[in-house]
Amino acid sequence: MFTRRLIATAAAAGMALTLAACGGGAATPAATGGPAGGDGIKIGIKFDQPGLGLREGDNYTGFDVEVAKFVAKELGHEEGDIEWIESPSAQRETLIETDQVDLIFATYSITDKRKERVSFAGPYFIAGQGLLVRADDSSITGQDTLGGKKLCSVTGSTPAQKIKDAYPDVELQEFGTYSECLPALLNGTIDAVTTDDTILAGFAAQSQYAGKLKLVGEPFTTENYGVGLKKGDTALCEQVNTAITKMVSEGAWEAAIEKTLGAADYTAGPGNPPTPAACS
Repeated sequence: MFTRRLIATAAAAGMALTLAACGGGAATPAATGGPAGGDGIKIGIKFDQPGLGLREGDNYTGFDVEVAKFVAKELGHEEGDIEWIESPSAQRETLIETDQVDLIFATYSITDKRKERVSFAGPYFIAGQGLLVRADDSSITGQDTLGGKKLCSVTGSTPAQKIKDAYPDVELQEFGTYSECLPALLNGTIDAVTTDDTILAGFAAQSQYAGKLKLVGEPFTTENYGVGLKKGDTALCEQVNTAITKMVSEGAWEAAIEKTLGAADYTAGPGNPPTPAACS
């Protein structure tokens, strides 16, 4: 079970504590030093997800970051040309529609509803929704034990919507970022955090949470991570898909997994690496 092997992941990564709160305003850009236009490229990522997209000072790490850098290079942009833009779940469509980003790599699950506003390249990774609880809590063992519980997820995220749709007796608290859920979980205000199991494992592996948190149950969804881009930009979509396919065929995709999640002897789950879907 790859989820369990992820628990050691990103143990050395620090938690990003200063994060965008939930709201309708645009995220604040943060650049690596490259131009923010012209020869540059603006790429949206998460800033608070260890092992996937994490900002520590001017350093950006994680699997999403590695895929983004590879794709950007295939599009003609060196790493120094990239302007990294924080892309909270609730703001991703707006960031694309208003040209604040060119591409988004931010655990961005491909859904029909989102396709109404943006287009997707990929998928480049397949994850599954899971549950993170306090280590001493035995009342939640999986999705069948959620009745009457208080859960936390992120505004605008696919996991949050799935809880609303499938578990009407669950009280859902939504924040702007997943790390905002952690204090509420630890102090007992909420009973569990739910999102993709890869994200949860990254948080549970942080040194400040050692022995305090645990993942429970089996993943209960399939989440296809895609690259968000301007709706209808088929040419760019096809370029990104070509880059993803090259990343896989050259072994760079597997190398990125090893670099970002290898401390846990991580093996990607079923369907990985996925084959990008046709652009439309």
